[in-house]
Amino acid sequence: MPRTLRASLLAAALAALVASGCAHKKHARLPAPSVVPRPGYTETGVASWYGHPYHGRPAANGEIYDMETMVAAHRTLPFDTWVRVLNLTNQKSVEVRIIDRGPFVRERIIDLSHAAARAIDMIGPGTARVRLEVIRPPGTAEPALFAVQVGAFAERSNAERLRAQMAARYGTARLVQRSGNPDLWRVLVGSESTEDGATALAARIRGDSSATTAGFVVRIDQ
Repeated sequence: MPRTLRASLLAAALAALVASGCAHKKHARLPAPSVVPRPGYTETGVASWYGHPYHGRPAANGEIYDMETMVAAHRTLPFDTWVRVLNLTNQKSVEVRIIDRGPFVRERIIDLSHAAARAIDMIGPGTARVRLEVIRPPGTAEPALFAVQVGAFAERSNAERLRAQMAARYGTARLVQRSGNPDLWRVLVGSESTEDGATALAARIRGDSSATTAGFVVRIDQ
């Protein structure tokens, strides 16, 4: 075989081998650029409020949570988003800044500080049906990844058991600790670059599981 032909065939074989290796290589999912919510974006649902034992402890954005300031927790809105929360029962409203993650109960859309809940007469009932509206987005937002919370446990061993089951079935699952009294271990499944992708995963999990509490979307903060 002529030397030039042999060299050409060898080069082609090497190129095919490299291409085959690349085709089978798994790439980690990278965060998508965060979509900053536009003013006027609204949600309607149930609000709750939280105070002790979280008062005086770090919120999800790293600052110390003060329940007597106008702040709140939301599962997916970027930190430092300002929202107006309207109590649909009495038409009272309050403006709060998102600094934390929650509420980790299905059907609830926002956890208000004690001061914010008091401003709309929500302390006694504990919850209220509200409409929240984004009034000022953050100047910048971190790249976004989303997951599906499928459980929260006081015992880490119980959380780890569910995490292992979810990882075996869906590929990715992690534990995230929420400090409290007691601490809670949250089980998050998936790592989606869009909220729509996480919503689809949540629907799949709910379809696969008999657990009625499985599957609401949360933001993974970097």
